[in-house]
Amino acid sequence: MSLKHSLLAVLVMVIWGANFVVIDEGLDDVPPLLFLAIRFVLVAFPLILFIPRPKASWRVVVAVGTLMSLGQFSFLYVALDLGLPAGLASLILQAQVIFTIVIAAVVLKERPTSRQAVGAVIGTVGLVVVIIAHGASSPVVPVLVMLCASMSWAAGNVVARSAGVASGLSLVVWSALVVPIPALLMSLAIDGGHEVGHALTHLSGTAIASTAYTAIGASLIGYGIWNSLLARYPAGAVVPFVLLVPVIGIAVAWAVQDEVPTVLEVIGGVVMLAGVAAATISRRPTRAGTPVPSPPAGSS
Repeated sequence: MSLKHSLLAVLVMVIWGANFVVIDEGLDDVPPLLFLAIRFVLVAFPLILFIPRPKASWRVVVAVGTLMSLGQFSFLYVALDLGLPAGLASLILQAQVIFTIVIAAVVLKERPTSRQAVGAVIGTVGLVVVIIAHGASSPVVPVLVMLCASMSWAAGNVVARSAGVASGLSLVVWSALVVPIPALLMSLAIDGGHEVGHALTHLSGTAIASTAYTAIGASLIGYGIWNSLLARYPAGAVVPFVLLVPVIGIAVAWAVQDEVPTVLEVIGGVVMLAGVAAATISRRPTRAGTPVPSPPAGSS
């Protein structure tokens, strides 16, 4: 990759890495599932009026939206609302790579390479260390909820892979239609109509800025740059940049929210990312069908 395009890739990783802290800050004023509904309204509109529908059946679009967007981000927002540190959330979400490899092997019968299998084992060991380290000092429930976000994203990866659909901007925009109504209904059921109404009529500047950042910056601008890079270069040259997301996420959380990871969390995180790197980085061009870490869709 040229220096210009490498810097653009890093810029996208900075946008996506900071996204976890931005979401966390916005949740101070808005219930998580309502916040999610608002975000995806802005992801879908008005772009859906100008971007053609992805070349996939409605069933695939709805399945990807349900898993990658509604499922992944419902669990992510709830985990953050339950107190999971934003930096740690950015790390645990990368477990989707491991889950994608496992689910693809079971559902699609795609046999992982030896390198992927070893990477998945190493990444799992690192993930277990992170969970144990966090559970020693804080409730483990938010971590388990975050793992559900990773698994939902991984399942969405497999659906998109089985249908042969590229995770492009059109899929992001059109699948976003799946999110707002279910998220709003869940928020009404959990939070109550009074709290939802109060939040909608008393949106703070922080909540508005957070929504704009996540919808416009992380989803639309981030994906626009990312897809242009994937169109120019082999996936194997572009995708490894995703490994910078948790590094940047932890650094931003440290700087903005004074979130300092424990030594054991750092060790577990390094081991996990090493496993993810081993499973995804290859000197050869990525083959069709090989699971690779896709970008945070709603991180995108």
